[in-house]
Amino acid sequence: MTSTPHQNPTLHGPPAYFLADDSGPPGLPDPAISQVPDSTIIKASLNEPERFAELFERHAAVLHRYAVRRLGPDQAEDVVAETFARAFEKRHKYALDRPDALPWLYGITTNIIGTHRRAETRGYRVLAATGEDPVAVAFDERVVARVSASETRKSLAAALAELGKGQRDVLLLISWGDLSYEETAQALNVPVGTVRSRLSRARHKIVRALGGSNPTDMIEETR
Repeated sequence: MTSTPHQNPTLHGPPAYFLADDSGPPGLPDPAISQVPDSTIIKASLNEPERFAELFERHAAVLHRYAVRRLGPDQAEDVVAETFARAFEKRHKYALDRPDALPWLYGITTNIIGTHRRAETRGYRVLAATGEDPVAVAFDERVVARVSASETRKSLAAALAELGKGQRDVLLLISWGDLSYEETAQALNVPVGTVRSRLSRARHKIVRALGGSNPTDMIEETR
């Protein structure tokens, strides 16, 4: 895919209805704008819809990487586009007392990924069976080699495939999304206690599958 200057090479620009004119996708945000809280941008976008594009410029790349990690490169771009389309439609419901919108966006992305649960599970099972990671190839050959060479990672993939949706979402939002327990609770709209219990059960299952290896270390190495 050919990118325009200052545009993430793995992503298209934001949906056209974020823009006030036909000038095309915005470039990098102004340094002053980058200091503005997400909540301020969302509030401003209620009267100036084009302002929502600033949120795309700020967060699309990290959400894209998370979606690639869970679904592979073929579907990730559509997932991110749908994330921002849904966020744009729901922006009037955003809790403006939360300055950082990334947990909210992760929650939307995770819900969309949930509609592709079979594809995600299939990817883990491919890795578990063959050692060939269809997701890692999108990043770096060194990552592919490291993942493919490890029998432990095969076991990890098999364990991830067997986790329930809620446990997998919590585990991967914390491990791959770098969210705190509180942010994960915001993303999934569940109590913090639920996040802790799901994470504990997920880690317990993976520890058993790995024969006592640390699941957090293994998952973080496959980011």
